[in-house]
Amino acid sequence: MIKIKKFTFNTFQENTYIIYDDTKECIIIDPGCYEEFEKNILESFIIKNNLKPIKLINTHCHIDHVLGNYFVAKKWNLNLEINQLDLPLLNNVKNYSGLYGFDNYEESPHPTKFLNENDLITFGNSELEIFHTPGHAPGHIALFNKKEKLIVSGDVLFQNSIGRTDLPGGDYNTLINSIKEKLLKLEEDVIVYCGHGPNTTIGFEKINNPFLQD
Repeated sequence: MIKIKKFTFNTFQENTYIIYDDTKECIIIDPGCYEEFEKNILESFIIKNNLKPIKLINTHCHIDHVLGNYFVAKKWNLNLEINQLDLPLLNNVKNYSGLYGFDNYEESPHPTKFLNENDLITFGNSELEIFHTPGHAPGHIALFNKKEKLIVSGDVLFQNSIGRTDLPGGDYNTLINSIKEKLLKLEEDVIVYCGHGPNTTIGFEKINNPFLQD
């Protein structure tokens, strides 16, 4: 059985996820931990639960989702995995981090593996399928498990909202298409673990999300 722990980090209130199963192997998605106390919270949970991190993944590479990449990669000797289309965004973070008050940003390591549509992320006895979901960012991905009806959506879909499209590489029509063609075709009781804010479900968003009412 897959278990998910959510942490909300940094001034953007970004959701960081640790996903693990009974084997204790885990993956860390979008580590937004910037302050030392945030890094300690993440590390303490891993130690307390005897987890073994084996993968570091970014759903996309905006600053709030990559602030802890360096820390996680170094602490647990992990390689970064992203979609290649977001590499320019990742490389650019160091150029503007100070403008957002992150003067001590530690530059993310370069990814060693690129994730694409239909790839499978395996850990322990579990797996997550990769969806390419551009619109908020060119290389945005979501991670889906059909059996346990869950998807980590990053900044594509939120409770009653959607991701911004006014950032570099964003496009509104592309985002809406990603949501409708990839996410809304899932079963209505699939739980959506969002990049910001509370969890939601596919069924709730079909009925209530004002951006998805045609």
